[in-house]
Amino acid sequence: MKHIVHKYIQQPTAVKIAWGIEAAIRDGALQSGQRLATVRDLADLLEVSPATVASAYRRLKLRGIVITGGRRGTRVSHRPLHPSRRRQVGPRGTRNLFDGNPDPALLPVIAPVLRRIDPSPRLYGEPPHHGDLIKLVRRELAASGVAAGELCVTNGAIDAIDRLLAEHLRPGDRVAVEDPGFTGILDLVMSRGLSLVPVEIDEEGPLPEALRRACAEGARAFIVTPRVQSPTGAALSEARARELRRVLRTAPDLLVIEDDHANRIADTPLFCLHDAKRARWAHVHSFSKSINPDLRMALMTGDDHTMARVQDRLIVGERWVSHLLQRIAYALLSDAGVRRHLRRAAATYTRRREALLEALRGAGFSPWGRSGYNVWVPVAEETSTVQALAAAGWAVSAGERFRLGSPPAIRITASTLEPEEAKRFAADLAAALGRSPQTATV
Repeated sequence: MKHIVHKYIQQPTAVKIAWGIEAAIRDGALQSGQRLATVRDLADLLEVSPATVASAYRRLKLRGIVITGGRRGTRVSHRPLHPSRRRQVGPRGTRNLFDGNPDPALLPVIAPVLRRIDPSPRLYGEPPHHGDLIKLVRRELAASGVAAGELCVTNGAIDAIDRLLAEHLRPGDRVAVEDPGFTGILDLVMSRGLSLVPVEIDEEGPLPEALRRACAEGARAFIVTPRVQSPTGAALSEARARELRRVLRTAPDLLVIEDDHANRIADTPLFCLHDAKRARWAHVHSFSKSINPDLRMALMTGDDHTMARVQDRLIVGERWVSHLLQRIAYALLSDAGVRRHLRRAAATYTRRREALLEALRGAGFSPWGRSGYNVWVPVAEETSTVQALAAAGWAVSAGERFRLGSPPAIRITASTLEPEEAKRFAADLAAALGRSPQTATV
């Protein structure tokens, strides 16, 4: 640790110590999983009180940068401090089951729709939203049980959630997040200087007792994916949603953010966590996963106070989302052929996911995956499993990218995986772990 002290920690205050350790992690001088000096050892090295070092470590822990584990000490988190700017690719020659993307062949062909778009300009001072798009989505939300009030168009789901966090929270505030959870959400929360509070989930969504603990720990917001959860494919059941609403009634000031990012390819119904009595809530309705990842657009609604703050900031900042994009979105969503295509895509994803789940269970594994096209498989050790599968020709994602405190696993993106391939994959996974079908259960 001496070289870290000499190069990165210039002033021995709690804030400067935390900054120095963070800089060392950014530069790669401290690696994921590496154990830091004990509080007393670093205090002796810096000639400061143990309380000062303990305060620095607490700052880093609240931001998810380090993990404390009792006798295991304080370690650098496996969560990346900042997301990679380079596109991740699997080993050469492997079948891509790791990147989380939809099947390009199942995205609607938009060229015929583009030719019908009115290209006339929109000028400053005109209404920010496309009226017909707002009406269409409002009807859909009402049919799904969303208490849609004012609607706001944003540049995708992450942009919507970022705006909510920026307007309602301050650095250091705690945000309850799903564990395992979507890396985009975890990275966003950390980038805002907010503290992650993990909420354990199972196939039916967040566990009520875990959410209760997060509320007791002072969480100011809770971000939940009601269905097609990434990375696990979890989806709220009606019973689980009812239990979670009971918990949320004990935290009336908590901002509940529902991220329904894949609604048009979801094969499970939407069960919301907000109700008419909830003071602070927002629901994000996105199109990218089902129509085109490059269509960076989502619609958001929520309680009057929450929406007013977001709308006010949008007006003085970005002002509006391109009306050309809004016209494209409306033309696609109102096209009967596109709607039929999306229903077929949802059915295909369901067939592929179910085939993989069946093959994995037949090989003795206990996979998750109630909705969408991602499947989560608990394993004893991630790195060796990923490497063994790569040697067998399969590229999957290690679960540590998505986990905060939950057990090891791998994520499999089954969006393009046909049933016969699923059988081979399950057999190769069992072989990679050196297990027979009778002993493969984790």
